[in-house]
Amino acid sequence: MSTKEKIQEQHELQTLEKPNNEIVVYNDDVNTFDHVIDTLIYACDHTPEQAEQCTILVHYKGQCTVKTGSYKDLEPRCTMLLEAGLSAEII
Repeated sequence: MSTKEKIQEQHELQTLEKPNNEIVVYNDDVNTFDHVIDTLIYACDHTPEQAEQCTILVHYKGQCTVKTGSYKDLEPRCTMLLEAGLSAEII
C-alpha cells in the first residue's frame, strides 16, 4: 500500500467521523437576549461569551447554528431549546 493510499484512507475515515447534524436557532420577536443566552448556556453547554455571540447572530442574521454533533446528542438539546420557547430545529 502506497503512502498516497494510506493518506486517502485516513482522510476518508476522518470524513466519516465528523458530525453531520446541527441545531439552528431562529430569530423571533418574543424571547429576550438574556433568555436566549441563558438557554444556550443550559441546553448547549455554551460559555456566556459563546451564547452571547450566537444570540447576536440570531438577532441580526435571523438564524445561527448553535451546536453540531450526532443526532442522538442533539435531539435532547433541541428539545430543551423548544421547551424554553426558542425556535430551533435539527438539520
